[in-house]
Amino acid sequence: MNQLAPNFEGVEAYQGGEFKKISLSDYKGKWLVFFFYPRDFTFVCPTELRGFGEKEQAFKDLGAEVLAVSTDSEWSHKAWFERDLPEVKYPVLADTTQKLARDYDVLEESDGSAHRGLFIIDPDGVVQYALISAGSVGRSVDETLRVLEALQTGELCPMNWEKGKETLGKA
Repeated sequence: MNQLAPNFEGVEAYQGGEFKKISLSDYKGKWLVFFFYPRDFTFVCPTELRGFGEKEQAFKDLGAEVLAVSTDSEWSHKAWFERDLPEVKYPVLADTTQKLARDYDVLEESDGSAHRGLFIIDPDGVVQYALISAGSVGRSVDETLRVLEALQTGELCPMNWEKGKETLGKA
């Protein structure tokens, strides 16, 4: 933690029926919830993608953007999202070179997929939170929101801290 997030520039993404190029610098000055998922057309992944989509406004209300990535192509994303996930509005990067997955240390070398990795990056581009979990278990969007709120206090937050509760003061 407290290291600059690995940079990326001009990575192809799918968003709302269109392809676009996205760079980490596009998020300078904002919080970024950046998460990897293993593959398109799978079982657990769409539950997470929908979950982050359902709470996207809550993240925006906290000054954060949501960005997903897998090692599948932008064409795979387009086919899957148009068919099964039209409600997901945030961009999804196509890490076809596997560089991002490797740089963020979530690449499964044996099959070229990404592990479930979640990173909260602050407005200065510093990774403040990282979680890498088993591919068989989906992440909690509500826990991600809680952690983001805790990080934004700039204070020490005890276990299960929630917005409105007392912190432990400055670090």
